Amino acid sequence: MVDEEIQRRQSSHFSLLRSYRLADLLTLANAFAGTASILFMMSYLLTPEPWRVHLALGLLPVALGFDMADGFVARWRHQHSGFGQELDSLADIVSFGVAPIVVAYGLGMRGGWDALIFLFFVGCGISRLARFNVTAAELSDAKGKVQYFEGTPIPSSLLLILILAGCFYTGRVGDKLPLGAVTFVSVQWHPLSLLYFVNGCAMTSKTLRIPKP
Repeated sequence: MVDEEIQRRQSSHFSLLRSYRLADLLTLANAFAGTASILFMMSYLLTPEPWRVHLALGLLPVALGFDMADGFVARWRHQHSGFGQELDSLADIVSFGVAPIVVAYGLGMRGGWDALIFLFFVGCGISRLARFNVTAAELSDAKGKVQYFEGTPIPSSLLLILILAGCFYTGRVGDKLPLGAVTFVSVQWHPLSLLYFVNGCAMTSKTLRIPKP
């Protein structure tokens, strides 16, 4: 069993590093790409040079590529483990939960109501991943592959990134964001942030089932 092999390695020096499999390294690459996206977007707030946004946007599809590759490699090498599953969820919340809201904030969605929606979105993403980890076994077929997602998978947030990329490349950021900004109860809100609310609801849906490729 893979988990027993990991436990054996954890009894030696540098046990955590020695326990990594190829799929786990790809999962870490997913997290690294997402973290780099966050850092580039934060640097843009200090030094507003377009290339920083280009990298912040471009690194998230790269993160998705690593996210898809780790599952493929784990199945190919028959190296599924509880450690890898938890690692994958933690990486996903960085790349597809936190990074998309940092991009939105950097491009102008900085109102108080926007922030509340972003908190809701991240909470939904974390909850969706936790539910998947708990229910994956009962949703799996004989080969250990999950047949469908309950609710949209968290990488669906890249659709939001695609929309924001369109806004950036057409110059509709900051005060020029689509749908503009309104003040509600003396707090600013960008209606475009509702997309994050809708995506969060879709992720936590119990009835929406998405076939897993």
